[in-house]
Amino acid sequence: MPRVTTVLLRARKAIQELDLLKVLQSEISHELSSNRFQKDESDSSGDFVLDWDSPHSQDVVLRKKCASGEEVAVSALLGHDTSQGDGSFPRDALIKICIKKPGLNSLLQFDCVASGKGGNQFDFDIQNANYIHSPSCLGSSFYKGPSFSSLDPDLQHELKQYLATRGIGEDFINFLVLHLHRKEQGQYVNWLHKLKDMMGEHE
Repeated sequence: MPRVTTVLLRARKAIQELDLLKVLQSEISHELSSNRFQKDESDSSGDFVLDWDSPHSQDVVLRKKCASGEEVAVSALLGHDTSQGDGSFPRDALIKICIKKPGLNSLLQFDCVASGKGGNQFDFDIQNANYIHSPSCLGSSFYKGPSFSSLDPDLQHELKQYLATRGIGEDFINFLVLHLHRKEQGQYVNWLHKLKDMMGEHE
């Protein structure tokens, strides 16, 4: 009887693992056949160049150098799921934009959020516009500026225009959020494959 019990337990375990493999394969097939995030993104990053886009990390970094000599760096990653199941792009993009003028140590840093508003369009909100005297003044005790929402509406508008003239406009934000979601989807599919391979090693 003990031997029969052992055989039955092994058979049950094998069936459970087979069911898991089937579900994993189904999820992989679903993700690969899905048309989510497949909008053409060619050339939509404007003059920005991808400086960091490791398949093992969640963030990306893009850079450009303006004709004036200004340097613009953009780092971004996806935040938490905020769609509650009804959004084409379920996660906000958390974006930092740094602008440095030639010959100066100081820089402007904008903390921003881009969120889907339907289709392939996104709301782009600036949370903070920080003046940083130098890279060594990044501690929390340094005054960097007020919250963006407390600024005069005209000043808010002009700061958004300031970013737009440096390439941080609607097309760029659309590209960035789409790229981040495609990156995350690829990482998810890769994770599913690794899990499936691990579960199937002893089959």
